[in-house]
Amino acid sequence: MLADPARQHFATIGQHGRNGAFSGCPALFRTSPGMNSPPTESLTGTHVLLVDDDASIRQLVAKFLRSHGFKVSVSADSRDTREFLTHNAPQLILLDVMLPGASGFELCREIRAKSAVPIIMLTARTDDTDRIVGLEIGADDYVTKPFNPRVLLARINAVLRRSMLPRDDGPAGLPRRYRFEGWTVDPLRRDLINPAGIAIDLTSGEFDLLLALVEAPQRVLSRDYLLDASKNRISTGFDRSIDVQMSRLRKKLGAGDETSSMIKTVRGIGYMFAPPVRRE
Repeated sequence: MLADPARQHFATIGQHGRNGAFSGCPALFRTSPGMNSPPTESLTGTHVLLVDDDASIRQLVAKFLRSHGFKVSVSADSRDTREFLTHNAPQLILLDVMLPGASGFELCREIRAKSAVPIIMLTARTDDTDRIVGLEIGADDYVTKPFNPRVLLARINAVLRRSMLPRDDGPAGLPRRYRFEGWTVDPLRRDLINPAGIAIDLTSGEFDLLLALVEAPQRVLSRDYLLDASKNRISTGFDRSIDVQMSRLRKKLGAGDETSSMIKTVRGIGYMFAPPVRRE
């Protein structure tokens, strides 16, 4: 049984078995140092959809998140998830890669084509290829099983903070808009508008990365700087995620290739946003 999160720090979820299935109830959670630490601060009341075909993981993760104030809905496969999303609008989706029917990757691609809702992929597969694929199709983050539930909670909160910035009042001195080559970036509403006046859907990570670029136009920015500026350094220095997100961002800015892109690669260093940017 899941213990009081305020009194116990659980070590891993998804230990052993195919796709993170559990090997037995006593091993579901293991105590670790810091068991008396208070629960991590969460964005309470946020609606999270958990999609995983393992009933034990659904039950335990959902219970853990609810104990931290989240509203949690669960789904076991792609069919039920599609049906749920036609009638509901969760504020974040935890999406397992290995699902019956359509895979989590396929489902992520479908969701991202219609919505900018934050998506965190869950998987027992640890190779970088899966991480890159998940990021390329629009996931905001990637958590590998087995995972410490507090790590998952920290990832959820980090992604939500990026996606839920105030839309009316911003920090003093923050420009209301950035304009370049007919495009408009609105940091308060977190909107990107193309020259035809059409809003372009960006993930929270993509928008943070674009904002870091337009705030420092015509300057070379290192990958480390962009990881920090885009709030994407959560637990590892997986800087390929910057390359993946940069590739997606270029496409959304209408570039057919790097030659025509406003975002230039500076080999061995990082990237530069080439156009002049006007602040308003």
